[in-house]
Amino acid sequence: MGVPFRLHGREPATGLDCLGLVGRALEDCGRSVRYPQGYRLRNTDIAPWLGFAARNGLRSCADPVRRGDVLLMQPGPAQHHLLIALGDTRFVHAHAGLRRVVIQHFPSPQPPLAQWRLDPDPEQIWQR
Repeated sequence: MGVPFRLHGREPATGLDCLGLVGRALEDCGRSVRYPQGYRLRNTDIAPWLGFAARNGLRSCADPVRRGDVLLMQPGPAQHHLLIALGDTRFVHAHAGLRRVVIQHFPSPQPPLAQWRLDPDPEQIWQR
């Protein structure tokens, strides 16, 4: 909460964008993160977002939204945005307009373009 927004930001101390926020959450779960190159604040191609999810252990799902799910939304034309669910109506995200990471309530968000969950680490499953 309150971390500054910065396009292509990857460090909370200097700022995060929505991809940086999701990447930081993955790193906090012990994952190494591989980011896409060359995306902009406005874009029409969601391929970088889909590749990011696949490369970083996020699997597609269509279940009801639950805590920890990552949603790809389209808030406007040529805009794509990632949110992390804190429940079914609360989300944390890097808000470009407010210039910081915020938690917001969305009572019934529009259907996401994609929804992912973190696949369990195979090493951790094997060690159980």
